[in-house]
Amino acid sequence: MLLEFTKMHGLGNDFLVIDLVTQRAYLDTVTIQRLADRHFGIGFDQLLIVEPPDLPNVDFKYRIFNADGSEVEQCGNGVRCFAKFVHDRQLTHKTKIRVQTKAGIVEPELGANGWVRVNMGQPKFEPQHIPFVAEETEDLYSVELKEKTVELAVVSMGNPHAVTVVSDVIKADVKTLGRQIETHERFPERVNAGFMQVIDEKHIRLRVFERGVGETLACGTGACAAVVSGIRRGLLANDVEVELAGGRLHISWRENDVVWMTGPTATVYEGRFDLSYFQG
Repeated sequence: MLLEFTKMHGLGNDFLVIDLVTQRAYLDTVTIQRLADRHFGIGFDQLLIVEPPDLPNVDFKYRIFNADGSEVEQCGNGVRCFAKFVHDRQLTHKTKIRVQTKAGIVEPELGANGWVRVNMGQPKFEPQHIPFVAEETEDLYSVELKEKTVELAVVSMGNPHAVTVVSDVIKADVKTLGRQIETHERFPERVNAGFMQVIDEKHIRLRVFERGVGETLACGTGACAAVVSGIRRGLLANDVEVELAGGRLHISWRENDVVWMTGPTATVYEGRFDLSYFQG
């Protein structure tokens, strides 16, 4: 069985995008892992699947799977690519759509030159919404790792994030600390670990170790979580440029309001693969 696909990226955070509105297929965990292999498969950070919606007044359903086959709630770079994909494939002629995700409804709006602006919804800080093991909501939590204690802000942008401030993001041991934070027992569903360097109140540098993937070139929800946590701590203004390894995002947030993310997308290539080759 041949399936059509599109390879896309948002600031280097790369995706395999499959239309299951006009095609029919089932992809299990083993199949996704094999497709994600960068030597023997197509290779990607996340698989994005477009499906018909289950809810009224919604244009599409959007499902996200990490390279390890685990399904996750939200992906900021992915939703921008999703918006461009459904428009380019003529699945819709709208430039602003409502998309059903595991985390709720998001509303991406396609702009000029492949840029997309997205209403990412309101952040959540209560430990039970992360989820995170803590007795009460605080701006910062002390978490003991194997060799050191780190101060973390925890934020849900539909998916869980832990953000720590570092003096130099380039020198930060993201691989070691990121893995320890991701799998820490206080995060029962694991967590995305962000490492933020504040350049000034309107500019940060950020690296993110994503659960089920490892460090990626960019993370949209991670950028949102970092900015939100910085604003809550009085470190940042309401409009911030986030510098990631793959490029830049613009994040805006006023307390008790939604987070707005604006950034680019790119289509790399299109193709077809034989699904039976990758199935277990």
